Amino acid sequence: MVKNTFTYNAIRGNDMADNQKTEPRDIAQFLKQLKQSSDFKTIQLSIGDKQLSISYFKTLIDEKLLQSHVILPLQERALDLDFRQLEDLKTWIPIEDIEMTGQVESIQAKLLKGCAIAALDKEVCKYALIQLASIEGLRKNNDTENEFSVVGPKVGFVESIDTNIGLLRAQINIPTLVVKEILVGRTSKTRVAIIYIDGVTNKQNVQTVQQRMEQIDYDVIFDTSQLDQFISDNSLTPFPLFLSTERRDRVVYALITGQVAVVSDGSPYFITGPSTLFDFFLSPEDYYLPWILGSFFRMIRIFGVIFSLFATSMYIAITTFHYEVIPRDLLEPLIFSRRNVPFPPLLEVLFLEITIEFLREAGARLPTKIGQTLGIVGGIVIGQATVLAGLTSNILVIIVAFSALASFATPIYKMSNAIRFLRFPMIFASSIWGALGLFIGIGFLLVHLTRLTSLGMPYLVPIHPLRVRDLKDSFIRPSYQFSNKRPSYLRPESSVKYKPGKVKRKNDLDRE
Repeated sequence: MVKNTFTYNAIRGNDMADNQKTEPRDIAQFLKQLKQSSDFKTIQLSIGDKQLSISYFKTLIDEKLLQSHVILPLQERALDLDFRQLEDLKTWIPIEDIEMTGQVESIQAKLLKGCAIAALDKEVCKYALIQLASIEGLRKNNDTENEFSVVGPKVGFVESIDTNIGLLRAQINIPTLVVKEILVGRTSKTRVAIIYIDGVTNKQNVQTVQQRMEQIDYDVIFDTSQLDQFISDNSLTPFPLFLSTERRDRVVYALITGQVAVVSDGSPYFITGPSTLFDFFLSPEDYYLPWILGSFFRMIRIFGVIFSLFATSMYIAITTFHYEVIPRDLLEPLIFSRRNVPFPPLLEVLFLEITIEFLREAGARLPTKIGQTLGIVGGIVIGQATVLAGLTSNILVIIVAFSALASFATPIYKMSNAIRFLRFPMIFASSIWGALGLFIGIGFLLVHLTRLTSLGMPYLVPIHPLRVRDLKDSFIRPSYQFSNKRPSYLRPESSVKYKPGKVKRKNDLDRE
């Protein structure tokens, strides 16, 4: 009970005194707050001359157990006039774990753990908590497949929207987690859930997402990725404006930071927003490792993306227009490696880049083990054969291989696709104007990024516009002592996530 209260206040980011305005003071206010969520249900039953109400989260309980062990036994005795008080449920319902209580804290803790709350219309101070949890059934065959991490939980989402919401509620155990469900698709009528934390997430972002969802006029919604394209601020960009993930911990982090999460029925992927460019280079592992290691790996990731984007275009610019920048010791090996190549650097690079893309696409479409074998063997065989045939140089094979490896360092697949695509405009620009063309391409890219927004928020924040305080969780991962505040550019209703405690060091005398 104490642990649940701590979690609630930690996520709200205020003291107990500051939460008195929004924290439920009685059961009625608490239940009214929970009714904001679409997955919170209330059933009214008439037993004799009394009205019995049963409230529960349908994503946290076993509804088959509710029907067979609670609803049916009560309906069979609907006309029984011997039902006088709430304790009679213990004799009528074949469930052993039924607790009678009137405390808000106890009801809050048990309701968010998979209990149903039953109340009589005339007994306002006493409630029955019926254990119907199905949390154990949520963790079945839902390991992450495309966002693997060595350290941390492996829990991913599945195609059932109720299971996915239950997984979130099992991790974020607070009554202010709100789920709004709407139907999207003229033919499919797909259930779509908009999820946020009341008192943390900016209401304007929630209203914007909900309004754009309601304006979607499409026949069938197959996956959440379609919703990403429908509600994006700009459709003429290769960059993803919403972060797409199958990991529960990434969605939980986005929610407690102040973002909005969206999921559709039939899709194992959530989208979260508003998102920035730096969000796509953050990995959950950064926060499971010491902050020094997490910062190092994050910078490696960012450097890998920059190298992957510009390595081959720089090779073309240097070998075509700017031989003078090559050191004398390196110039001779470069000339020696290209002496038998009949093609200009542009065709040489395009041949290898397109070959890499063929191998990548073939490996992704084939079964897992066959795809891995094809990628390894195909890369080695084709690379060696092209060099021996004089179609490419040894140095370019090394550069393209490193560039392909660096592109895999991006944690989010959609951003990796954008980087793969943008390499080709850079290649053509550098082949026409050399270094000047490369800088022109970089200029166009920066201008395009500065014009992008996600739910109205600048895509390059905190770089543009500059937010110095929020830079601490962009290029590096700060220590938990200095990351207790939410990003200001999200405009959260509560800016403090938690209060970092002071570390007390004890010496040998203190231990004695």
